[in-house]
Amino acid sequence: MKRIYAVIFFAILGASLNVGAQSYPTRPLSLVVPFSPGGPTDTIARIMAERMGRSLGQTIVVENTTGAGGSIAVGKVARAAPDGYTLSIGHIGTHVFNGAIYPLQYDLLKDLQPVALIATQPTFLIANKAVPAKTMKELIAWMTLNKDKVSIGTGGAGTPAHISAIYFEQLTHTQAQIIHYRGAAPATQDLLAGHIDLYFDQAATAVQNIKANRVQAFAVTAKTRSAAAPQIPTMDEAGVPGLYMAAWHGLWVRAGTPKPIVDRLNAAAIEALADPAIRQRLEAMGQEIPSPDQQSPQALGTYQAAEMEKWWPVIKAAGVKVE
Repeated sequence: MKRIYAVIFFAILGASLNVGAQSYPTRPLSLVVPFSPGGPTDTIARIMAERMGRSLGQTIVVENTTGAGGSIAVGKVARAAPDGYTLSIGHIGTHVFNGAIYPLQYDLLKDLQPVALIATQPTFLIANKAVPAKTMKELIAWMTLNKDKVSIGTGGAGTPAHISAIYFEQLTHTQAQIIHYRGAAPATQDLLAGHIDLYFDQAATAVQNIKANRVQAFAVTAKTRSAAAPQIPTMDEAGVPGLYMAAWHGLWVRAGTPKPIVDRLNAAAIEALADPAIRQRLEAMGQEIPSPDQQSPQALGTYQAAEMEKWWPVIKAAGVKVE
């Protein structure tokens, strides 16, 4: 009898969701950002929220939920109603790395439904202006002599900045104090204030500070130089070959969200990414817009799974754990 009631309940729930999908959206949406205001993810979220809201005819409210490398925010969406009103924005750290680092109470693939790949960007190794080194060679020498004093900030355990810092130490045979923050914004603030020495910052915020001469930049973690800051050498050119990190961003909703709603959200994201004004703002931040065939929910899901297959063994082999 209980099984019959359960079948009836889920049938009614599914029917109500499908009816709701036809008129969706009828009220404001929430876009849960896993980091503090002012950081790269938050900036991209606000750009996308405003433009997608216009397409959907509803306001998209940005909700910053920090902590545990973004896993708290992602978990909030994984437990939300599958009605398309609560969206998750995140990157390779929150939706790939965290699965290998944190004891998550949700499954990144099974409990979340991909919506769209938004953009990808490299990271830059930057330092506060007081660091005496001017080249990568000088930086490595300085770190070698000051291994008990040098500090590297991150936006949280498991973020691209964290994994990049670990790789950098391994490749250069250096050591540093790794200091985790609740997002990129506070890490950048402490870097500018001279409280930490180094930071692997995403292009979204690094380029602005590089152009304003507020930081020193040693290299970009990509195989080619960034069009947004072409004067900065690649890691290969700087003498640390093989250190590549692409901090891509995407959108997700709770798994089980009706396909018409997912398609509606995807269409709004595609429309935003095709808007010349939005593209200009994102590209000025060092973002690379994916091709149209890579903007579908299926493409993001395939890419996310492939990144897990690539990075999880590496992270576990390095012994990266939540602190």
